[in-house]
Order: sequence, then C-alpha cells, then structure tokens
Amino acid sequence: MSFSETVIKLEDVRIMQRDNVILDHVNLEVNGGEFVYLIGRTGSGKSSLLKLLYGELPFTSGKGYCCGFELHHLNASKVPFLRRKLGIVFQDFELLTDRSVNDNLEFVLRATGWNDKKAIQSRMQSVLELVQLEGKGTKMPHQLSGGEQQRVAIARALLNTPSLILADEPTGNLDPQTSHEILNLLLAIAQSGTAIVMASHDYETMQKFNSRIIVCENGSLVEKVTT
Repeated sequence: MSFSETVIKLEDVRIMQRDNVILDHVNLEVNGGEFVYLIGRTGSGKSSLLKLLYGELPFTSGKGYCCGFELHHLNASKVPFLRRKLGIVFQDFELLTDRSVNDNLEFVLRATGWNDKKAIQSRMQSVLELVQLEGKGTKMPHQLSGGEQQRVAIARALLNTPSLILADEPTGNLDPQTSHEILNLLLAIAQSGTAIVMASHDYETMQKFNSRIIVCENGSLVEKVTT
C-alpha cells in the first residue's frame, strides 16, 4: 500500500437516504496511511457517508472513487469486490456468536475466495498477532471482553490486506482505557499504510490523539483546521 495512493475521492457528491438529502456537495480525498476522524452529532450523516463508501447506499450524483472502484458506476455485482478491498469495523462488533474466533475469521476468508487451508491458517494467525490476540483463536465471542471482541473485529477487517478501513463508532461500547487501546491499534495500522476513516463522537479521546478531522454538520462535510 503506497502512502501517496488516493484511496477515497469524492467530488460534489450528494448522499441520500430514501428521498432525504443527508449530505450535499461532499468533497473528500483520503490517501494511504491517513487517519481521519469523521465527527458530528447523531443523524448528521457519518454512517451514511461510510455506507456510501462500502456500497450500502446507492450513488445519486457527483463522482466517487474508493479503493480503485468508481462508486458512481458501481452496480450490485461489483459490491463484493469493493468490500474485499476495504475492511469495516462496527460499534457492536458483529461477530458470529455461535462460532469461535478462528471460525469467524475463516468464514470471511472462504467467503472471499480463499481455499488453501495452510494459507488460511497462516493468515488467521498473522492478523491475530497484529491485534495482540495470539492464543485466543479457539475462544468463543462470549468468552472475550468487549475490547477483545473489537480486536477480533479489527483482525477480521485486516484479513484481505485492505487499502482502507472504515470504522463506525468502534469505541462506542468500550470503557475509556479500552477505547485508548483500540485507537492506538488503529493508529498503528494507519502508520503501516492502511487508510483509516473513523466515525466517532468521542471528542475527549480525539483531543489526545491528534489527527485530521472531518465534520458532518448542517448537511455538509467540513474539514476542521487544527492548530
């Protein structure tokens, strides 16, 4: 992953939910290795923007590019291929609760075309080491803390070596100390070259981790100038 590579580019984009305009005249560019906070009040459009980027919301106007895909020409058959190029981390982890950590990871790998058993085992081990969960592969989700479950979710997002990780309130259900640990992990991933866009309303934590900030407010996307 090149640090100079553009992974997101939106030009005069309108984002809609059904017949409602959520954000308009959106312009955004994110390069490899950037860590970007996406902030705003509940309902301001943070999650809608992320959904547009991973193909959950249809494109209505403007031009958009994400991980090499033209979002304005994206049809349903191409969405799975887009999602192989990016990772998604949710607030509530969204792990499969009836299977182990390893089985959660293997499910994603096989669903995205991995068939070689040795390669699957090696990749699962690698991502669990990256998120500091060595030896936890046989655990069930309910046997893990909230922070550990979110680390599994991040490991899952890393499986296909994505150019971009979209994190939607990933620390929303975690205590402050665990939130800091998860944020440190995401920052380390960004430093390795993977772009991170993290939707959050945790202003206190953001003040401790200086980075680029984009604000959703009044139907627009505004870059906050930090000093």
